[in-house]
Amino acid sequence: MKPLPADDLQHVLQHAPALAELRGARLFITGGTGFFGKWLLETFAYANRELALNAKTVVLSRNPGKFLAQMPHLAAEDCIEFVQGDVTSFAFPPGDFSHIIHAATETTTRLGRPQPLDTLDTIVSGTRRVLDLARDRHVQAMLLTSSGAVYGRQPPEMTHIPEDYPGAPDPLDPNAAYGNGKRFAEHLCAAYHAQYNVPSKIARCFAFVGPHLPLEAHFAIGNFIRDALAGGPIVVQGDGTPYRSYLYAADLAVWLWEIMVHGQIMRPYNIGSSEAISIRDLAHLISASRGQTVRVAQEPNPSTPAVRYVPSTTRIHQEMVMGCQIDASEAIARTIQWQISQGPTHGQ
Repeated sequence: MKPLPADDLQHVLQHAPALAELRGARLFITGGTGFFGKWLLETFAYANRELALNAKTVVLSRNPGKFLAQMPHLAAEDCIEFVQGDVTSFAFPPGDFSHIIHAATETTTRLGRPQPLDTLDTIVSGTRRVLDLARDRHVQAMLLTSSGAVYGRQPPEMTHIPEDYPGAPDPLDPNAAYGNGKRFAEHLCAAYHAQYNVPSKIARCFAFVGPHLPLEAHFAIGNFIRDALAGGPIVVQGDGTPYRSYLYAADLAVWLWEIMVHGQIMRPYNIGSSEAISIRDLAHLISASRGQTVRVAQEPNPSTPAVRYVPSTTRIHQEMVMGCQIDASEAIARTIQWQISQGPTHGQ
């Protein structure tokens, strides 16, 4: 894969002043080979070069060799070191760490199907292992990438879900393993803070679009982009009336870096766009972004997706002055252009 576009790297550096505060830092990152992780690693390496930070990061991966073969430009970065291991049982790397980002999770499965126990084990046991490392090394901050799934189904009358909403996933639904796992991961952070003073910060992430987003997973926007690149039709499962929102990954990276450095300890922040769009309108927006009309088709869907999955981002706007800088239309256009730039194996 080619590096992220220069405009995106510069955007993150411009809007995330927290990166400049990582001078001399040594980070530990899990999930560094996933969608979030790729953005974190590429923006970290770029900031390290541009600002001469002399910072380092250690990245946990089950298969570093495979990842670096796909991302050779990261293999050449002296500031990034990979260690092999599973997040639930990895050996603690030697040396001190100033910050930890725990982004490892099974988000590309269908939220716990068909192996809910594997999902729960990865999230819960993995989070506890990372918290043990944070406690052992007395880090300045540990950032947990949690999820809007911790709220359970958003009530249809609630346009934007706030951080203080007391809803929760159904504990008797095995398909809710992802949301329940993330909920318990946050509880573990609270317990480790109370008992060991581990300074955890929590980002409740919603839906995103951008380079590196999987096009063959359960993300509707990725599937729609895949369909559009193949010439259509863009297939909408169901009636297309549920509402979602999508934050561009460059803004996501900005918000994650800022929360890690400047966010309040044990105060969760929703991360996502507050600009709601129906799934049907999203399909037509992606169709129009190709510069030609790509047919949109609908297929029956026996499942019943949540009517809305849209965050309130008032807290992060007011407390941290974070905003959505790149709107959905521009985000989709940038994502498609990057996919095309990768060649015929990624975009047609």
